[in-house]
Amino acid sequence: MKNSKSFSYLALGDSYTIGESVSEKERYPNQFADSLRLLKYKIENPLIIARTGWTTDELNKGIDAVSPKGKYDLVTLLIGVNNQYRGRDTAEYRAQFAQLLKRSINYSALGNKGVIVISIPDWGATPFAEDRNRELIAKQIDIFNKINKEESEKESVYYFDITGISRQAVTSPELIARDRLHPSGKMYQLWVKLFFDSAFNILKEGLK
Repeated sequence: MKNSKSFSYLALGDSYTIGESVSEKERYPNQFADSLRLLKYKIENPLIIARTGWTTDELNKGIDAVSPKGKYDLVTLLIGVNNQYRGRDTAEYRAQFAQLLKRSINYSALGNKGVIVISIPDWGATPFAEDRNRELIAKQIDIFNKINKEESEKESVYYFDITGISRQAVTSPELIARDRLHPSGKMYQLWVKLFFDSAFNILKEGLK
């Protein structure tokens, strides 16, 4: 197998993708790229279109502003926690998520076979939510994740549920960053471990 090609990776999302409160190298897109480089494959630094606080419509506008050119060997999408946090409508989320997913597929060199959707983490499991109704937050996160999973299945893209990992933070404080809300680099490492093989296979498929 040839590995002279330099792969490209487009990561779309919000604070979880930009890695709020962790270093650049600890962001999950960067950890994935570094893991690939350890296997002697070339990959460009990921193009990350994400900002803390973004909802689905704001990510759409963010993509418009950057206007990425060409196709990407790998595309990941993780969005929705701020829709839940702000009490936004679930039907609106479904429509806007579906639109974002179609855009992700359009940016993928392999179409739907080159896209990975990542579920929304449960921020209710963090110290930040100690005085909140954690059970209610968990139920709401599950509803939003049910929607993004259904839309992912419609488009036959890869889907990875990292929500269970995020809920381990209740008893594993090392999985949370210093801001007491966002994942630590260690949690992001667990995410990458979960989806690495599938993402690697996507890239290898693109070489055929």
